[in-house]
Amino acid sequence: MEPLPQPTAHLPLTDREAAAEAERILAAAYQPSHPAPTATHYRDDTPLPTHGPTPPVPQPDHRIVPAWAAGTAVASIGVGAGSVGLGCCAWLVLQGLASVTLYGVLMVTLPFAGAAMLTTAIGCAVSKARKADPTSVYKGPVTQKTEIQVNSSTRGMFFARTRNDIR
Repeated sequence: MEPLPQPTAHLPLTDREAAAEAERILAAAYQPSHPAPTATHYRDDTPLPTHGPTPPVPQPDHRIVPAWAAGTAVASIGVGAGSVGLGCCAWLVLQGLASVTLYGVLMVTLPFAGAAMLTTAIGCAVSKARKADPTSVYKGPVTQKTEIQVNSSTRGMFFARTRNDIR
């Protein structure tokens, strides 16, 4: 887009000169700089044959795919291919584990069971080692108030709402 023309005079303009300058600037601003867009539809008005196959009509297609859409499509294809690879890997591992004997499975899980027992023993030892603090939190006079102020208000007829303020 072309820049708008700048005013030629730098001195204060008279009312007549200012109006002429404004008209010139507005006329330059509203001039179409690009041709009108072409139609985006196609209508074939040729008559159809009364019998037999209809001849094909060329339908030009000039779609432009944005870069972000193409990138998203490529990324989703990559993620799908990676998922298939991971699924095949998991299938192979599980097929191998399915053919293992009971003793083999027990030997594989033995380190995990040992780690779980060790963690449980450490947790029990830590909880037993901690002692309760016998000191009291309160170190001053304690006053107890037994009177209660209740303000209750109910609003509504069918869907009633009751609000209780206890102080």
